Amino acid sequence: MNTNKPVIGISCGDINGIGIELIVKAFSDARISEICTPVIFANNKVVNFYRKLATDTNFNFNPIKDFSRINTKQVNIFNCWEEDIAITPGVLNETGGKYAVISLRSAIKALQDGSVAGLVTAPIHKSNVQSEDFTYTGHTPYLKDAFEAKDVVMMMCAENMRVALATEHVPVKDVASHLNVELILSKLNLIQQSLITDFGITKPRIAVLGLNPHAGDDGLVGDEEEIIKPAIKEAKNRNQLVFGPFSADAFLRVGNTKNLMLYYPCIMIRD
Repeated sequence: MNTNKPVIGISCGDINGIGIELIVKAFSDARISEICTPVIFANNKVVNFYRKLATDTNFNFNPIKDFSRINTKQVNIFNCWEEDIAITPGVLNETGGKYAVISLRSAIKALQDGSVAGLVTAPIHKSNVQSEDFTYTGHTPYLKDAFEAKDVVMMMCAENMRVALATEHVPVKDVASHLNVELILSKLNLIQQSLITDFGITKPRIAVLGLNPHAGDDGLVGDEEEIIKPAIKEAKNRNQLVFGPFSADAFLRVGNTKNLMLYYPCIMIRD
């Protein structure tokens, strides 16, 4: 048994969405509690509501109001609110967004305080979380501000494939105006650092994908690649193994994944 398990926080997402159902079903697998101590930021009654719907699962939890009460052998529910609320699965409303933000803020505070070692976020809906004091388009920009980070990058991982994004939640018609050498270099530096530190890749190889079909075809179908190329050149000057820009509409095919550890699209793959 792992006696040095990390405590991992899980925000519940929209209480009317799929988040808590996924959490209940995922943490019904006892093997997860063998590698970490889960703390779900929600409310006992809400979790119980979804537990009763998932009749084919074996989900038990330990309710807590402070971290001194954590049970390392069980899933823990940190109660972020006490009031009774109406749960309407599948319905997009203000209640779902309000309590998604309460859960997220509570989880991030625990992360800032060191009460949890990492954070998993269940889905939120970008429209119903909006308020005067929460104007973010998703988790990533909110985490950036919460931790006062100079820059952040979203990376999606599956086995040996890792895809990072240059831009997030930007209308397609505006993406080109957001691209510049400084932005691309900043993202590349973050990716390089993560691949070395988090994934143990000593010499990561990074492929940069183009913005336009066929990576612009030397200017025939767009010239935004002329913004990307100087960033790649500068990254190489910094001894980074960066290549491209490659045609995004042809690059992600069988075979390329064997040669490059990460694909870095500037637009063609978006969240």
